[in-house]
Order: sequence, then structure tokens, then C-alpha cells
Amino acid sequence: MFRSPQDVHKKVLGKTGEKAAAEYLKKRGCIILKTNYKTPFGEADIIAQDVSRGEIAFVEVKTRTGDNYGTPAEAVGAKKRERYRKIAAYYWTQTGVEPNARFDVAEVLADGTIEYIEYAF
Repeated sequence: MFRSPQDVHKKVLGKTGEKAAAEYLKKRGCIILKTNYKTPFGEADIIAQDVSRGEIAFVEVKTRTGDNYGTPAEAVGAKKRERYRKIAAYYWTQTGVEPNARFDVAEVLADGTIEYIEYAF
């Protein structure tokens, strides 16, 4: 399958952002449980345990080179939010435990700046 240079750039940018967000969460004392967790409903970028709060965070990572098209969090629309709710329910059925969950968004800019939004939706 042929990928354009732009597609490759987006893929690399996204993976870089996901790694940066995971490191950010670790520094805040979270335990990364899963990355790129695939389900029949879609993929969660990061699932992390926030030990201090007793919560599981389902994290959508949005990485951008700028905000010309709005903030990265603005790209998380209703369909993506619903998909994450289904992913969380699927995760619960797989683990057998319904955790105290929250849905967060990590906005990562190419310069390394991270804006982390807890309880984003």
C-alpha cells in the first residue's frame, strides 16, 4: 500500500504525540495500562490508571503542528466521544471490573507543549 509523504508525516507526528502524552501521565504518577487499545468499536490511544484518584483515564491524544484549524481538543467530536464510551464499556467486559472512569484529551503540539484536559467529556 502506497503512503504519501504527508500520510507518513501524520503517522509519525501522531505516534510522537502519543509517546509524549504517556510520558506526561507517568510523570504525574499514572500507570499506563494500555496504548493503542484496539476494540471492535475503535482504538483508545491511552488507558491509564490515576492511582491518586482511583480512576481509569481513557485518553484521546490529538497532535498538531499548529492551531490553524482550531485546538486539537475541538477535533474530538460527538462520534469520537461516543466511540470512547463504547471502548470503555468493552474494556470493562474484558477486565471484569467496572472502574471509576474518566475521559481525557491530551493536546500535543509539535513543539512539545502539552495541554491536558481531564474530564474532557
